[in-house]
Amino acid sequence: MTTNKSIFTPVGKRTLLSNVVEAQIENAIRTKVLLPGMKLSSEAGLCQQFKVSRTAVREALRMLSARGLITIIKGKGIFVQNISVESVTDPIHLYLEMQLEENYVLDVVHARQIIEPQIAALAARFHTAEDAEKLKKDFQDLVSSEGDYNELSRLDMLFHLDIAKASENSLIPLILEPIHRLAPRIKSSVYATVADAKQSALEWHEKILNAILQHDAEGASDAMMHHLEIAEQHDRQILLQEQSK
Repeated sequence: MTTNKSIFTPVGKRTLLSNVVEAQIENAIRTKVLLPGMKLSSEAGLCQQFKVSRTAVREALRMLSARGLITIIKGKGIFVQNISVESVTDPIHLYLEMQLEENYVLDVVHARQIIEPQIAALAARFHTAEDAEKLKKDFQDLVSSEGDYNELSRLDMLFHLDIAKASENSLIPLILEPIHRLAPRIKSSVYATVADAKQSALEWHEKILNAILQHDAEGASDAMMHHLEIAEQHDRQILLQEQSK
């Protein structure tokens, strides 16, 4: 679907014309005048609508593309991007990765202890049959995994993220996902160093899963808290080993 109808206001003689063009296109996307997958007018068409040079339009499109709002496919055109969890949370993850101190391990687990027990309770109350099947598969995949520590870490965190999705609150995965993306490096070190790390993860994942499947919100919350308290103990072991080197 292509929109050739002029939905934009001519910019006129202003400074930073590309910023004005960018803002109008962004607003059209935010207000759903332009929908995901919709094809915008060509560069020439946008120049005509905005009454600005091709340079201003190209710079505006470049900025919108860098922010993940549009995608430009050579030979096909300019399209409104489908917004994913990753595209929304990438900037937050980048910020956290750059701003946190090198030793951010305890910050991550403490944040999870505040957030995830309540998420598990919500998942127990509101999960769907589809959520239940996904969580059971996540657990079985971790049980049967013979992969390396990175793969164990990925499967571990996938279980937790799918619990967030099972809360049936669309904002919760967006809050949790950037924090979880800091965790794989930590979890890989734990699995590599702590002898019973996988067995502990399986034991507590199973308790959390059973409580969720039984719609036991309090039990799910308590199991998650105990799981993350043990995770903190493991993290402290890793930190002590690193400090002794």
